[in-house]
Amino acid sequence: MEGLKGILLMPFIHDKNDLNHLLNNSVAFLVLSTLLFYAYRSIALPVLLISWIFGGLFVWIFAANHGAYHIGLSGVIYALVAFIFFSGAIRKYFPLQAMALLVVFLYGSTLWGIFPIEPKISWEGHLAGFICGFFLAVFFRHKGPQRPKYTYEIEQEMGIEPPDFEGEWLKKHQAMEENNNPLIINYHFLPNTTPPTPNPSVENIPPAVPSPDQAPEDPSKENPRSPNQP
Repeated sequence: MEGLKGILLMPFIHDKNDLNHLLNNSVAFLVLSTLLFYAYRSIALPVLLISWIFGGLFVWIFAANHGAYHIGLSGVIYALVAFIFFSGAIRKYFPLQAMALLVVFLYGSTLWGIFPIEPKISWEGHLAGFICGFFLAVFFRHKGPQRPKYTYEIEQEMGIEPPDFEGEWLKKHQAMEENNNPLIINYHFLPNTTPPTPNPSVENIPPAVPSPDQAPEDPSKENPRSPNQP
C-alpha cells in the first residue's frame, strides 16, 4: 500500500547521480508528446493521462518485489511510442504512417528495454507502458484523425451504385464514330449460270448380260408351272 503513491509520482523521480537518465527521458518525452498533441489533438490528453496512470498501476500489480524502487518516465515514453506506432498502422492514414515510421527510426532500438536484459533497468515498467500504448491505440482507433474516404467508398456505404462514367464515355465515343463513318452495306445479285449437276444417287446400271462361258439358266426356274398346268 505504501507504493500506491508511486503510480503518480514515479515519472517525476530520477536518479540524482545519473544525469543522462533525466536528459534522455526529458528529450524523448518532449518529442513524443509534441507529436502526440500535434497529430492526435482531440485525444492526446486522455492518452497521456491513461498511459501515466495505468502504466504505473500495472507495475504496482505485476512487478516483482525485490526491495528496489521503480523510478523514471520511461514507462510513459514506451506507452507513447507504442501508441503512435500502432495507431498509425491501424488507421492506414499516410501522415500518421509517416509519423509512425519516424518514431521507429528514432526510438526503435528501445524495444529491447521490455526484456529483462539488465538488472538495474525496470523492464516491467517498459513492458507495462508498451502494452498500455498498444491497447490505447486499439481503443481510440475510431477517434481522432481518420483517413479521408473517397467518394465511391461513401456511396458504397450508403448503398448508392456509382455511375459508370467509363462505360458512358465509351458509348458516346462509339456513337460519334458511327455518325462520322456510317456503316454502308451493299448487296450485289449474281445469277446462277452454272449447269445443273446430275444427282449422284441415281446411276445408269447396264442390264446384266450372261457371259458365253456361263450355262443358261433353267427356264423352268424362271417361269415355274404348277403340276396341273399343261
